[in-house]
Amino acid sequence: MDPDAAWHQHLTDLNHFLMVYKFGLAEINTKITILAEELTHRGSGNPIEHVNPRLKTAASITAKATRLNCPLTFDDLRARIRDIAGIRIVCSFVSDVYTVANMLTRQPDINLVATKDYIAKPKPNGYRSLHLIVEIPVFMSDRVVAVPVEVQLRTVAMDFWASLEHKIYYKHDPEVVPPRLRDELTAAAEDAARLDLRMERLHREIHGPRR
Repeated sequence: MDPDAAWHQHLTDLNHFLMVYKFGLAEINTKITILAEELTHRGSGNPIEHVNPRLKTAASITAKATRLNCPLTFDDLRARIRDIAGIRIVCSFVSDVYTVANMLTRQPDINLVATKDYIAKPKPNGYRSLHLIVEIPVFMSDRVVAVPVEVQLRTVAMDFWASLEHKIYYKHDPEVVPPRLRDELTAAAEDAARLDLRMERLHREIHGPRR
């Protein structure tokens, strides 16, 4: 096969590989949209502030595979990289994070594969979020594919801290940032966590618990 034909075939195979992740992401996004609309119409208040779906690029997949010493074959990538498709759900309050996660994972066609609760046990830098790996069936023309999707759930305050922490560290190795500044960022994460608790308490005192 000549180089041009080989490259064209590689792109075709890559697009086909990513296609099922795109479809899995669309399925999860639809489920979240339905939950948000139902809760709004029930009058109990929509706990979902906003949603951000994303599909890793080929460059991002390659970089992660390199870090994991994962061979660049589609079978290996499929087996070892479980966050090719991902969606971030930003909720109003901490309790909403767990409520939405429970609503999503108890649906019969969703298989919960793994959970990492960085709210209960934050990362050393202060990062907080609930990470789930779920599998959802995607019905293709000739088969059913169980597609893994990473679901990140966090509050507005957690999302604010994580987004700005990323910008502060952008193109900088956190290890070369002075410890004093790293400590300040961790303290800011703790401030955000306290604000989360305070705002939820105020909401509960005014409106009562969510129904």
